[in-house]
Amino acid sequence: MNTPFKAATFSKHFHRIAWLAVALATCVIVFGAFVRLSNAGLSCPDWPTCYGRATWPGASADALDHAASAIRPFESHKAWREQVHRHLAATLGLLVLALALLAARKRRYGMAQILVAAGLVAIGIPLYMHGEHVAASALAILGEAILLAAALRWSNLDLSRVAALTLAVIIFQALLGMWTVTWLLKPIVVMGHLLGGLLTFSLLLWMAWRATAAPIRLADTPQLRRWVMLGLLLLGVQIALGGWTSANYAALACGNDFPTCVGQWWPRHDFGEAFVLWRGIGVDYEGGILDGEARIAIQLAHRMMAMVVFAYLIAFAVRLMRLPGMRGWGVFVLAMALVQVGLGIANVMLGLPLVVAVLHNAGAVVLLFAMVSLLARLEAPEH
Repeated sequence: MNTPFKAATFSKHFHRIAWLAVALATCVIVFGAFVRLSNAGLSCPDWPTCYGRATWPGASADALDHAASAIRPFESHKAWREQVHRHLAATLGLLVLALALLAARKRRYGMAQILVAAGLVAIGIPLYMHGEHVAASALAILGEAILLAAALRWSNLDLSRVAALTLAVIIFQALLGMWTVTWLLKPIVVMGHLLGGLLTFSLLLWMAWRATAAPIRLADTPQLRRWVMLGLLLLGVQIALGGWTSANYAALACGNDFPTCVGQWWPRHDFGEAFVLWRGIGVDYEGGILDGEARIAIQLAHRMMAMVVFAYLIAFAVRLMRLPGMRGWGVFVLAMALVQVGLGIANVMLGLPLVVAVLHNAGAVVLLFAMVSLLARLEAPEH
């Protein structure tokens, strides 16, 4: 439930930092899609360094003196992508930390709790780098527990609850980023990392709008908010399926056929094998390990859910266009639904070109922007 826009007093810089974080989160997500789709996700086998360096080696010879070179040969054209993505994500983490500190400054021991939680996680990083994985994990779990306990105790009037929760989410995102590398692109982790990035974006966007105080007041706000929340649920499922498709290298499982798949409307498939979430640790998932029928099942599921989401967004857009003052929002949702479907079809028919695939990920971010913005801004009229 939203707190009234006028009820809270924020730091004069809070909304500026929040909007900067939203912009940076968008860059992190889109650039992360570029890294994943260009097969650069394992180009730095160690974490958080890249062949032992804060940046990345300048040449192959510079990487030979690090143990990571025995895991994977250094590829300069890929390593910089992965490490730049890590630095962008780390910068975003600092912005989220600043927001959490600003939001908690009036809570009793609020800033201390945020700093202690962040400090525990920070101490765990060098421990992890020196092989103390159990100790590093214990510190990370303790830090997360402090943040989640604070989020449960605090109200959201001053956004302290959601700010602490966002910091907890981005710390878990860092862990997922680490596991993406150390667990060799395990699909459940890759999909979780994508969902975590979009959840971080959504929480930051919600905070930015609430701190900006720009409500949209409509008489039928309660019903419209239910439309938005169902739309967000459907969109979240479709994004998860998209992440699962990408993580299992199933984007071209149907070849270049659309709307058919390998020349058939309902080809042989294996849904049971397609959605096994956990297959143990130690398997290198780069390139995928599923057979053709399992990948076809994933692609079919993604396409079928896309039709459901597309139909819902069209109906929602039409409803928005019929409301006074909401025609622009309706046109925007309609246009983005059409663009996103078009990009998905182009991905298949053109053979997954990198630019189109990255734009398809960006389209999901834009659709989330529309839905989360409406959820944050819609309020019943004042009486």
